[in-house]
Amino acid sequence: MSLIRLNDVSIRFENNQILREAFFRLEPGDRVGLIGRNGSGKSTILKLVLGQVSADAGTVTLEAGTRVGYFSQFSELNGESTITEVLDGLFAPIKALEAELASIDARIAADSSQSDELDRLIHRQAELFEDMDRLDGWDYPRRIDSALTTLGFDEAHRVCAIDKLSGGWRNRAALAKILLEQPDVLLLDEPTNYLDVAGVEWLEAWFRGFRGAAVIVSHDRRFLDGVVTRIIEVENYHLHEYPGNFGEYVVQKQFRLKTLEQQFLHESELLAFEAEGISDRREAAKAASRTLDSQLAHIKKTRSPRPVDTIITEIYGGLHVKDSLCRIESLSKSFGEKTLFTDLTFEIRRGNRIVILGANGSGKTTLLRVLAGEEKADFGEVAWASGAAVVSYNQVLDGLADDDTVSHSVNAMPGSLAFTATRKSVNRFLAMFQFSEADLKQKIGNLSGGQRARVAMAQCLLSGAAVLLLDEPTNHLDMASTQVMERALIHFPGAVVVVSHDRFFTDKIATRHLVFGGDAAAPGEIVVRAA
Repeated sequence: MSLIRLNDVSIRFENNQILREAFFRLEPGDRVGLIGRNGSGKSTILKLVLGQVSADAGTVTLEAGTRVGYFSQFSELNGESTITEVLDGLFAPIKALEAELASIDARIAADSSQSDELDRLIHRQAELFEDMDRLDGWDYPRRIDSALTTLGFDEAHRVCAIDKLSGGWRNRAALAKILLEQPDVLLLDEPTNYLDVAGVEWLEAWFRGFRGAAVIVSHDRRFLDGVVTRIIEVENYHLHEYPGNFGEYVVQKQFRLKTLEQQFLHESELLAFEAEGISDRREAAKAASRTLDSQLAHIKKTRSPRPVDTIITEIYGGLHVKDSLCRIESLSKSFGEKTLFTDLTFEIRRGNRIVILGANGSGKTTLLRVLAGEEKADFGEVAWASGAAVVSYNQVLDGLADDDTVSHSVNAMPGSLAFTATRKSVNRFLAMFQFSEADLKQKIGNLSGGQRARVAMAQCLLSGAAVLLLDEPTNHLDMASTQVMERALIHFPGAVVVVSHDRFFTDKIATRHLVFGGDAAAPGEIVVRAA
């Protein structure tokens, strides 16, 4: 029995084809990771299931009686109740059982006779115990507390009206609610975007006890590796299935690409043989040759892997950076009675890729803002080397002008490498970031959030700055763009300071860690260590 079925589904928006002849089934217990480039149709598939959009052709079927829960990075709870009250209300049936059990306990204690009424009460008590076991109702307060604690809710956030929480906190409240509701099918669109590492790890552990099915759109490769049972990749308007987790997908995808390459070689031989067969017809041969060359060039362009590292090293070949870039001495910062960091001393040097780790609200972004000069420290000094240019990803993203073009934006920095690297290298670099010639002519105001994130990241990487300050850079990038960014950062000749909860990403790039709230650390103490 399939819970969800997409049968021969096609859909387009205006002139953009999204899906063509797509087939998909979700079975009980499935954990499907839905991946693909930004704009490929991942969120559209979830909206098809929810009935928010309709297919142009084919059918979308939801098994009768299936309870579906949906969460996206834009989901937010609203209302005057607190999050504790909302989550407590989810367990109203269990609380009713508890109240009846308490009533029966009191009546049994008051009745010392061996009457039929006592037998009836004991029998009913046994039934209620079975119901509590079936509903896993004995420790629901602990489940509520565990969810709120690991999602970062302190006491102040728990007793605050939801309408008075920030958008990020209302987003996390929505995630807590949907997880504790335990529907038959979970549709999750980027559920880890606003979680810290502890929150993501808790979500992974929660899935181990979840008995339903799930479709998860996520760029978090470590999370997918630990949760999903198969990967569905949206590519060229079709759905390609790979059994297993993300690691197994990577291996299988390589085999698939190799098979396609072999098919290309075989087909090219047949096409060449066909061209030879009409060689005595000169005009036809010329026409066939032009068509054949065009077809083969297109296939090679779309199938062959790009020499990513070569392109990146060409871009950065002319960027020269000093050895010592910044000295941070005795830095301290507090908000009210909360100490974020105190007496923090470290150095940023050429080649450093420093990852800042810690729980949400611990002060990671504040430290980046202090380094960027957006916020003042209470004590201490941030001393940048003379001439060391610094660029902040968040500042670049916030500063994108809606009436500017993509092409101008990515090359907008005064010291942009677009002015020193070859035009060919820059164009190939932008192509790796999925910018077509048509994309480069678009206005920033017409772009999606993911596209704007790509523009900002490309601008940072091409900025010519010696130091990049990146706050959650993977949040709105698809996997392909994240992979290009990883390769660029690894080859970047300057220094990188990054805040990220994406463990796969940080494991690949980090050379040093700054850890907020480490084991046995005093309040405000940050541990500096090698990665």
